[in-house]
Amino acid sequence: MDTTLPVVFLHAFPLNGSMWARQVEALASRRVLAPHFPGFGGRPHGEASLDAFARAALADMDAAGIGTAVVVGLSMGGYTAFRLHALAPDRVAALVLADTRAGADDEAGRAKRTDQAARVRREGTGWLADTLLPGLLGETTRRERPDVVERVLALIAQADAEGVARAQEAMRGRPDSTPDLARVRVPVLALVGEEDTLTPPPGVRKIAEAVPDGRLTVLPGAGHLANLEAPEAFNAALAEFVSAVG
Repeated sequence: MDTTLPVVFLHAFPLNGSMWARQVEALASRRVLAPHFPGFGGRPHGEASLDAFARAALADMDAAGIGTAVVVGLSMGGYTAFRLHALAPDRVAALVLADTRAGADDEAGRAKRTDQAARVRREGTGWLADTLLPGLLGETTRRERPDVVERVLALIAQADAEGVARAQEAMRGRPDSTPDLARVRVPVLALVGEEDTLTPPPGVRKIAEAVPDGRLTVLPGAGHLANLEAPEAFNAALAEFVSAVG
């Protein structure tokens, strides 16, 4: 395996960079980076925009001495990966877009994010798990993998209320990246859990089909947090793709 090409992992909402522990371990022979976005994992709050999240990730890459990397983003991390590629395409050797979408929120989606940002500022994060868990994890995981459910609950419990609110506002304001897909000039792996109801397989398939060099992998028995729900299958697909790019 080529060990020269670094990998940068961008985390989902409302988790933090530690969600990638199994992937970091699996790619131990490579240089890897799994930063927290501003407002998560104890990192100070920042501007409520995905461009700001992307710039923070680029700054972390600079600090780690990473020039060009395979950028892996899941859900909110995928939205941020689109922005990172738009801001600094020369820093991206390839993209892994997992359980995410290229399009912007519709009016109902933006309103929901506005409501949830206001609620978390008003009430804190105690209600988040009950509200988000059914969408974050697939039916199979919720039924058969209590260890994964507990892990996700623990990660949600670590979330900071203001960080959650600003992330919702950042996602609410993200642009539609669909028109940019045809201009992506790096290999793209689109990954999605078969049971993902938030960003279902048909939408992720459209990403793979719209980019010039795209491929799709659907992971059986996994939902929206596919890297946590099916880590072995996720890691195998990731390792094969990164090795081919390298």
